[in-house]
Amino acid sequence: EPSDGDVGLCGWVLVVCSFILVILAFPITIFYCINVVQEYQRAVIFRLGRNRQGGAKGPGLFFILPCVDSIVKVDLRTTTFNVPPQEILTRDSVTVAVDAVIYSRIVDPVTSVTKVTDVNSATQLLAQTSLRNILGTKTLQEILSERQMIADQMELQLDQGSSPWGIKIERVEMYD
Repeated sequence: EPSDGDVGLCGWVLVVCSFILVILAFPITIFYCINVVQEYQRAVIFRLGRNRQGGAKGPGLFFILPCVDSIVKVDLRTTTFNVPPQEILTRDSVTVAVDAVIYSRIVDPVTSVTKVTDVNSATQLLAQTSLRNILGTKTLQEILSERQMIADQMELQLDQGSSPWGIKIERVEMYD
C-alpha cells in the first residue's frame, strides 16, 4: 500500500514509460509537457490522481508528464459575484427583495480543488442561503436601519461556511 504522496511500484513504471515516450517524441510532446502558471495563479498537480507533495505550485514553468500528470490552475485574484435578488419574508411578515455582492478569493488552492466541485457556485449558493436565513430573523425596520451590521454578520457566516473549501470572504455589500 503506497503512502499518501507515493504512487507505488506500478505508478513509477507508468511514470518511467511516460518519460521515455516524451523523450522519444521530443519535438512534438514538449508543447504538451510545459505549462506556464501566471503570477496570480497556482497549479495543483495530480500524479495518477493523487496530489503531488508540496501543495500548490507557482508561478512559473512546470513540466507535466502526459497521461500521468494532470494540472488544475487556480486563480487567486479576488472574484465578485452577484447574489440574485431574493424575495424574503421578514419576521414582521413583510416581503422584501434584497440582493448582494460578494467579494471572495481562494486562499488554499489545494483545498479549493479537492474539497468542492465548483467553488464559485458553491459560494454563491451559500450566500443565497445565508442571506435568506439572516434576513428572515429581522424586521423590516431592522433591515433598513442595520444594513451594515447585517452585511458584517453575513460576511462572518459566509466566511465560516466557505473556509473548509479554501475560500476567504473579503466583503459583502447588500442592496435593496
